[in-house]
Amino acid sequence: MQSTPKTATWRDRIEQFITHHVVQNFLVFLIVVNAAILGIETNHSVMEAWGHELFLLDHTILAIFILEIVLLIAARGFSFFKDAWCMFDFIVVGIALVPASGSLSVLRALRVLRVLRLINKVESMRKVVGGLLSSLPGLGSVFGLILIIFYVASVIATNIFRHDFPDWFGDLSTSAFTLFQVMTLESWADGIARPVMEVFPYSWVFFIFFILIATFIIFNLFIAVIVDSITADKDKDHRDHHHQLTVQEELQQLRRELAELRQLLIQNPSR
Repeated sequence: MQSTPKTATWRDRIEQFITHHVVQNFLVFLIVVNAAILGIETNHSVMEAWGHELFLLDHTILAIFILEIVLLIAARGFSFFKDAWCMFDFIVVGIALVPASGSLSVLRALRVLRVLRLINKVESMRKVVGGLLSSLPGLGSVFGLILIIFYVASVIATNIFRHDFPDWFGDLSTSAFTLFQVMTLESWADGIARPVMEVFPYSWVFFIFFILIATFIIFNLFIAVIVDSITADKDKDHRDHHHQLTVQEELQQLRRELAELRQLLIQNPSR
């Protein structure tokens, strides 16, 4: 019966140590340094001169990351694996422990994914990513809308232009790829639209309307959905913070009233 409080206290101390702002800032510093090391490793001349030292530093930082994960698992138990961000850190760090030889040699290049741990460490980045993930249902609707627009425009372009421009509009898939290039505004005027206009003078109407709908309107819808989701998350955090402040104020008021009542009872014990 007495061991449970001691275990909880021990875990709380580990949790407080790992989540302390000084420790977190140090881990952010190590993530940045580790990312810089992985970039430096692509320079052969630097590796010939400092390869051994950089190798030791990289493995020292990796050992610290592993120690952090182990301590968090010890402090949180199985609840660690219920946190999506903790699982992300676990996978990113765990990739480095897989032997990068033979068919698994590609995993060595994935070590750079450790820099993504900054998202979990920096609260502002985590909020942005959280807002982006929460906007996925809305983005699905926008993506469905743009698929419909692409399908309609591809069918129209194939029926009109395929005989004169089979390389660009020979079939439905080719037309869709060409229109994707037009949507990204990559050489769409001189590379595609103007040659087509030499044969079909009024084809500019089709391209202008497609760009207005697919590029400007749809892309702005993507941005609007993401911004709305991030704003909604911020409003929720603000409401939760306001609710916590309200509860604290109510508790303080209750303590004051109990103190006044206790004082009255002390002054008038007969009552």
